[in-house]
Amino acid sequence: MDYLNFVLWFALACITIHLLLTIANKGSEKTRKNLPPGPPSLPVIGNLFNLGTKPHISLTELAKKYGPLMTLQLGCLPTVIISSGAVAKEALQKNDISFSNRMILDGVRALGHHEKSVVWLPVGSSQWRTLRKICNSHVFSSSRLDASQSLRRNKVKDLLLYVEKCSQAGVAVDICQVAFTTSLNLLSSTFFSVDLGDPSSQFAREFKRTSRDITEEIGKPNIADYFPILQRIDPQGIRRRTSVHFGKIMSLFKTMIEQRLQRKKQAGSIQGNDVLDSLLGINQEKSKEIESLNIPNLLLDLFAGGTDTTSSTLEWAMAELLHNPDKLKKVKAELYENIGQGNLVEEPDISRLPYLQAVIKETFRLHPAVPFLIPRKVDSDVKLSGFTVPKKAQVLINVWAIGRDPDVWKNPNSFEPERFMGSHIDLKGHDFELIPFGAGRRICPGLPLAIRMLHLMLGSLIHGFDWKLEGGITPEKIDMEEKFGISLQKAQRLHAIPVHV
Repeated sequence: MDYLNFVLWFALACITIHLLLTIANKGSEKTRKNLPPGPPSLPVIGNLFNLGTKPHISLTELAKKYGPLMTLQLGCLPTVIISSGAVAKEALQKNDISFSNRMILDGVRALGHHEKSVVWLPVGSSQWRTLRKICNSHVFSSSRLDASQSLRRNKVKDLLLYVEKCSQAGVAVDICQVAFTTSLNLLSSTFFSVDLGDPSSQFAREFKRTSRDITEEIGKPNIADYFPILQRIDPQGIRRRTSVHFGKIMSLFKTMIEQRLQRKKQAGSIQGNDVLDSLLGINQEKSKEIESLNIPNLLLDLFAGGTDTTSSTLEWAMAELLHNPDKLKKVKAELYENIGQGNLVEEPDISRLPYLQAVIKETFRLHPAVPFLIPRKVDSDVKLSGFTVPKKAQVLINVWAIGRDPDVWKNPNSFEPERFMGSHIDLKGHDFELIPFGAGRRICPGLPLAIRMLHLMLGSLIHGFDWKLEGGITPEKIDMEEKFGISLQKAQRLHAIPVHV
């Protein structure tokens, strides 16, 4: 229904702005010289219908014909698609500054979020540098993550206790939901020293629903992005609905901040016991380096990015292992040999579990948390692979296509963790064949925490339990269909019954 609504609004927009665009296009013909190749476009609408309902797949197919650097005209918006690791390296490493800023999607303008967000602020701004420094120093630094190992261990223990109860009752576990709740509790304990939910809590389900609503709204094709003249009227209501979703989450954060400030006011100082204390301490002690009013926006970025994508990746990893029982046996054998039956998986153990690490890498290769890196834009003409990326163009890096490039990966559509055994390729943005977290100065700041949590949760679930599919479904019958959005979700949720080892 959302796609049909988009088409209807799109048709209406085409009629109303046809003349304006015709005039504008005549004046812009000169800028079209030396653009990367691409499919022919229709008047006014350009190549919008080439996107289809699953753009990551549609654009991968087009790239087979037009090459790894390709141009599409999406309404008023010239768009360049990068579909290979080699071209992505040239853009994000050799021309990092030119490709660092992001195209502001109309949906994220809700409540002015783009003006306070570490995700959307331009890299040249002092505010972005401050927020990024805070993330690196006070949230995701190695020292802070090392110091919080016991916290993650306790959250995983909570997860295993819940799964044990499900095992005793013989009921299936919603893998994505429990992974989401574990990630949520980890972040909330780290930031606020409280758990915001347990696997069966209504709050955790509501928070997850709101987070997913945000990613779905922002991930929808939005006619206002392709025809900026329509942004004032928000024809599909995407910005309006996103405002409601943003407001729900930020209202919670504001309440927690106000309560903390009241307690600190009574105590007379800020001690720095958790991340929120640190953020408020920065505000108090360093000439308001980050305003209290901006903290909810930072928290929104970190919580939305750190829960939905992590839980989705874990669900895909479990689905692939259950879909490929021989791979699951290899992971279990490695865990049994290195951890021992009855022992808990600990973070220091991860370095001794190369096959588990390979499973995570292979999951990211086949099912990147975001199929396209958040859209970039260029502020001036840029030369790339012998072509010109024109000023004000949107740049999409198709991570899904890069992970399935047959020129790089043998049997690219098969789940084969063995391809990473003994491989130097990592997830840290240095190897452009595999960049699920991005690369360059815009690489996801939460990468260090996500990697720790994914290995710890997946290893613990596999080592602690055997798993069988709900309803007697056989491994080959698991539905592996994708649901497109800013994050790449599994269309059918994975429900599996844990069996105590």
